[in-house]
Amino acid sequence: MTPQETRESWRPRRGEIPTEPGVYRFRDDAGRVLYVGKAKNLRQRLSNYFQPLHTLHERTRRMVTTARGVEWTVVGSELEALQLEYGWIKEFAPPFNVKFRDDKTYPYLAITLGDAVPRVMVTRTRGIPGARYFGPYTKVWAVRESVDIMLKAFPMRSCSEATYKRARDRNRPCLLGDIGKCAAPCVDRISKADHKSIALDFASFMAGNDASHVRELRARMTAAAAEMDYESAARLRDQIGALETALSKSSIVLQEDVDVDVFGIAHDELAAAVQLFIVRGGRIRGVRGWVVDTELDVALSELVDQVLQNAYDEVTVPAREIIVPEVPDDGAALQQVLTERRRAAGERGAVVVKTAQRGDKASLSETVTTNARNALQVYKTRRSGDFTARSQALADIQEALGLAEAPLRLECFDVSHLGGTNQVASMVVFEDGLPKKDQYRKFSIASARDDTDAVYQVLSRRLAYLRPGATGVEVPADTDLAADAVAAAESAAVDGAEGTAASEVAAADAPVTTGTRKAFHYRPGLLVIDGGQPQVAAAARALADAGIDDIAVCGIAKRLEEIWLPDSDYPVILPRSSDALFLLQRLRDEAHRFALRYQRTKRSADIQTQLSSIPGLGPTRVKQLLTHFGSVARLRAASIDELVAVDGIGRITAEQVHRAVRQGGPGRLRAPTSEGRP
Repeated sequence: MTPQETRESWRPRRGEIPTEPGVYRFRDDAGRVLYVGKAKNLRQRLSNYFQPLHTLHERTRRMVTTARGVEWTVVGSELEALQLEYGWIKEFAPPFNVKFRDDKTYPYLAITLGDAVPRVMVTRTRGIPGARYFGPYTKVWAVRESVDIMLKAFPMRSCSEATYKRARDRNRPCLLGDIGKCAAPCVDRISKADHKSIALDFASFMAGNDASHVRELRARMTAAAAEMDYESAARLRDQIGALETALSKSSIVLQEDVDVDVFGIAHDELAAAVQLFIVRGGRIRGVRGWVVDTELDVALSELVDQVLQNAYDEVTVPAREIIVPEVPDDGAALQQVLTERRRAAGERGAVVVKTAQRGDKASLSETVTTNARNALQVYKTRRSGDFTARSQALADIQEALGLAEAPLRLECFDVSHLGGTNQVASMVVFEDGLPKKDQYRKFSIASARDDTDAVYQVLSRRLAYLRPGATGVEVPADTDLAADAVAAAESAAVDGAEGTAASEVAAADAPVTTGTRKAFHYRPGLLVIDGGQPQVAAAARALADAGIDDIAVCGIAKRLEEIWLPDSDYPVILPRSSDALFLLQRLRDEAHRFALRYQRTKRSADIQTQLSSIPGLGPTRVKQLLTHFGSVARLRAASIDELVAVDGIGRITAEQVHRAVRQGGPGRLRAPTSEGRP
């Protein structure tokens, strides 16, 4: 096998890689970490490593041909990615991370406590006598940004020796002294002893004694205010604000005494992805992730209970504090069991299981949950991409529904509306168990009594091209379908990269030639309706009225994942772990997502039409309103005073806008539904 073929054998699919910032690790066949890197966009960065080998730098080419896998961890920001990258470089010592890109050593934050007038600086040089070092860090800009914030709280010298001497000779401080970011020892505004005390406080804060400094400053501020020394109180208030800003910069690095296990769980009706971040000494020391099958109607608290019971063994010892998305009902008993496991491993202290409500731990918990969501998506994508599993799923559907042959083409329909308004529907297509996004369709429904009527209308329009005598290839452009094409193209243009099928849908829904277009190209083997028995009955009636008796239809009800057939009093129950149920669920979820996005697009266009009809409210001010409030829901919920606060909107116009956006009553504010329920 050639190096190119070897690399392609373990290359992840592009759609599996998230677009969020994060840290990635390349490993060899023995599991050793070869390289750790960070990215603002993981998908974009990792794609660079899979370019043709001859285009890669020699060092990069050696790394990717040696590697046998790549994994990644999503974080909340690029700064967090930088800090996590540093932590893992120190922990794993990857051979391809020996040198920085610019062939220099890593930057450090140094405080020269050995000098008579200490200085804080960013340096790559180690060994300065008496200096206190913090780091190393991966980016100079991140260190300098932190120093700039900290100087507001600890105004110590940060200038070079030449600048310091020049200021001392001229008896005039530099700009930092004038703006309060330096106590100006060069012109004796502060004694050398007091300045060194500030430098020691700076070093103590960087060493992790941050909470004590904030408490001390807060107490001094309160005392100054009580003595009516408001100038000093204001200065201390600004210092506290600077420290709190510095402390809020990252959720990845916590206090040095923090030992905690943070769990994130993302789950649906069939599976759950679990992510565990192991934090020791305030830094992430390990990440674990796994996927489990879920049972019927398992609540999140029960799922957490099962995960915690199976997460720890003789090797993995629970931390004293465990953060979970929801505390189980038997939390006390579970804590006791985990405490016993901790003591059996020779560790002291009782285990506490809790949720994080605010602060750094809550932010880190959200990061872990984001990784769990991505892991679940990757699991579902890989499972659906397995050819053997797809073939088995189609065979199981054939057997369960009593079909003459396996349904190689599946079409799923979903109806979405907002409190009965802006009714739309979607059709998604799976062939051989994989989505055919270029054949997705959107339907605009003028009016329908209820969901069953909407299903009948949409199926009738779809089946019109499958009646006996219809070619099903090139057909006259139907008025409704042409409107769907325009709306779909507009939706795809607006949503851009938001959805997974934006550009594909725009191309699919565009007419082929003037007056004709390719539509509904193939006959489906099975029609799937998102809904229960009433919706399936409406679809069967549409098939009968169209004179079609060779296409099967079924429905999948979301609550219990039941499969309903026409004229059946009892549903078909597929095993929870079956690939057939997994395929039908993914088909239904894709149809729901596609319909919901189209419904939101129509809702946005509807509100813009209402606003444009108001006298004196042109396109520019309509755009200002929507931009100011950020969403249609927030605009509808806004009061008249909040509308007046928008630039260019007077009270009379605000009152007209208030009346216009609330037409239709409270039902307009309900969430979209595909089953006729708010």
